[in-house]
Amino acid sequence: MSAQGNGGIIELVDVQKIYRVGTEIVRALRGVSLTINENEYVAIMGPSGSGKSTLMNIVGCLDIPTHGKYLLGGKDVSKLSQSKLARIRGTKIGFVFQTFELLPRTTALKNVQLPMMYALARRKKQRAMAALERVNLSDRATHRPNQLSGGQKQRVAIARALAQEPDIILADEPTGNLDSKTGEEIMAVFDSLHAEGQTIIVVTHEEEIAARCARVIRLLDGEIASDERREKREKSCPLSVVGSQ
Repeated sequence: MSAQGNGGIIELVDVQKIYRVGTEIVRALRGVSLTINENEYVAIMGPSGSGKSTLMNIVGCLDIPTHGKYLLGGKDVSKLSQSKLARIRGTKIGFVFQTFELLPRTTALKNVQLPMMYALARRKKQRAMAALERVNLSDRATHRPNQLSGGQKQRVAIARALAQEPDIILADEPTGNLDSKTGEEIMAVFDSLHAEGQTIIVVTHEEEIAARCARVIRLLDGEIASDERREKREKSCPLSVVGSQ
């Protein structure tokens, strides 16, 4: 079952993705149609090979559909050039990865500044510091990744995504490399950002993570198997009380 409507920040219409691996044709997505509205908090789930990573790549403008249409903020980005897709990624979408993807010899502040290639230098620093403050990590601005805990590294990664002032945050298994307590703290950050109005999409295999989201989309064999909206998420911690451990 798919969820489709009008006016969403993300609209996919009959999106298909077909790869050729040698002589084999792989149909990673088989006609996915869905709409995600502004300020939704969505989990995308599915077993290995279900198409969730392919869907994430298309939504994140890292790839384009073989067939179908993808509208981002009302603009069809399905057939854009790689350079135009890169600009969209740099201004509209913030990424958070399981492996943090921080430069090891660079301070937290400079790591957060990295994606802001379209901003002036002074504005970059201001936005980076503001983003670190939003995740309660401004006191670690001059620390390098090897001086930070796993949870702190992930909050630097979240700050890096926020610094672009994106329309959407895409988080790929954001607690996958963290212990359960630290993962809870990271999800509390996402909960609070959603409460502030941020649109968040989380790819996860963990039911506990999906339970925090207001909507859960499950994929199977490249198709939407279910699309569940929930009345109320689990209660989250205010961002101000998330520790810096």
